[in-house]
Amino acid sequence: MTRFRYRAVAQGGELTTGFVEAAGRPEALERLRRMGLLPVEAEPGEGNAVPWYRREIGRRSGPNAQGVATLVEELAVLLDAGLPLDRALAILEAEAEHKALRPVLEDVLERVRSGTPLAEAMRPHPKVFGPMAIALVEAGQAAGNLREALARLAEMMLRAEQLREQIRSALIYPVLLVLAAGGSVLILLGIVVPQFESFFEGSRVSLPLATVIVMGASRGLRDHGMIAVLALGLGGFALHRAASTPTGRRMRDRVLLRLPLLGSLLARVETARFARTLGTLLESGVALTAALTIATRTFQNQVIVEAMAEVGEALKQGRGLSRPLEATGLLPPIAITFVRTGEEAGRLGEMLVRLAEALDREVRKSTQRLMALLVPIITIVLGVVVALIVGAILSAMLSLNELAA
Repeated sequence: MTRFRYRAVAQGGELTTGFVEAAGRPEALERLRRMGLLPVEAEPGEGNAVPWYRREIGRRSGPNAQGVATLVEELAVLLDAGLPLDRALAILEAEAEHKALRPVLEDVLERVRSGTPLAEAMRPHPKVFGPMAIALVEAGQAAGNLREALARLAEMMLRAEQLREQIRSALIYPVLLVLAAGGSVLILLGIVVPQFESFFEGSRVSLPLATVIVMGASRGLRDHGMIAVLALGLGGFALHRAASTPTGRRMRDRVLLRLPLLGSLLARVETARFARTLGTLLESGVALTAALTIATRTFQNQVIVEAMAEVGEALKQGRGLSRPLEATGLLPPIAITFVRTGEEAGRLGEMLVRLAEALDREVRKSTQRLMALLVPIITIVLGVVVALIVGAILSAMLSLNELAA
């Protein structure tokens, strides 16, 4: 049996928290319903403390995307329970786990109580509620299905955050492996090799070329290591400043798209996020031109953003969406196929959501293949470098032994 920490709405509308034991999450939710509670959240946990390895990095600076998505999901659940909007916002404001969300919810609640629609009350907080969220809420209010719009928004945000988390998790091991490899080489050159330097210099014999190179690299690391680190730091800072300019960012993004393997993966990630946003907006009743403008903001690659500006102009001229997208040559071919099919069948929103799901699967598979290829390459390179350093030392020692014999 697993102990689940839950948050639920009681029959009187109060938000309650506690623990329930069950074999799994579905059973825990069913037990809460039998207790007369409407479950909002049920997660495994022995207490309120979160283990250090699951804490959110940068939590003090502001709410992350997952925290905002959870907030939107809980608001949809509370509205589905029949609570009025102001009461639901008051509950969320009082029980907000992220302190940075409380003043935001307090301001939204005050505006709603003064008669401001929810979408307009969210608009002064663009760092928490982006244009996509505001557009979906506005469309939901206009159609009279605010709860469904919030649930759809939360699902879309959670899916996007889940994909980002999977990519970040997949990169952890290769990054650690690179750090370990670099540390091993530095230890060999900075500590191990110098132990043999005085021995070789006192021998007064001609050393093999590989040994001379290794000894020179070790000496250069010790004499000029700090200068090299400073130069790399300044170079990285200069590149970062250059990339922050429009021209530099455009050049960087163009290079990223042309990289083998990584370029196609980045294009799929960008397209999946765009397709999910555009499809969700269209299914919520937002007009295509407005939805395209909002969805374009999800692109982080400046080259694609500039190309999408031309797509928007072509759409306003009545040229449709699939042909201008194909003309950019930047999106995966599968994206053009799905968009064209959606236009022809009159189900563009549905096909875009399906496209996002298909691209998410491709991104996961591509990431796994890339990591499966990258890890052996790093391991082999590390082994070769270590073998060359050790071989250079051993070859010099063997030469000295042969000379002594």
